[in-house]
Amino acid sequence: MKDDLVGHDKLNLIRLLALGVLVAGALGSLDLTLKAGHNNKSFILVALFVIWVLSPFIIFLIANIASRRWSSLARVMLYILMIFITIGSLVGYSGVLTPPGAKPASVFLIVPLLSWVLIVVAYLIVSFRKTK
Repeated sequence: MKDDLVGHDKLNLIRLLALGVLVAGALGSLDLTLKAGHNNKSFILVALFVIWVLSPFIIFLIANIASRRWSSLARVMLYILMIFITIGSLVGYSGVLTPPGAKPASVFLIVPLLSWVLIVVAYLIVSFRKTK
């Protein structure tokens, strides 16, 4: 069966690239989160931050599994979003764009929130396109 946007081999290559970036980004985000929270005495608070920070990566892994039944366009959009959010998360968590005087924890709250907003918007766009 031929995909309507890209060939099967190219789609697999994009998927593998996106998954590789996603896993590396999740591990990098975990590392940066643990480093930022290393002085925190509350194990529960650090664990909650870890869950929140990793949640977009986890949903992407679930979406990757579910995407096998999606159109090639929807899958390409998913893979591009995976790469974009992963890179954006790492940049955000690294502190490169953090304004001076900002609390370090704020980045670890805002970046996953923005990631979820982008994920939901992309989902709504793809769902809206299906209904037309």
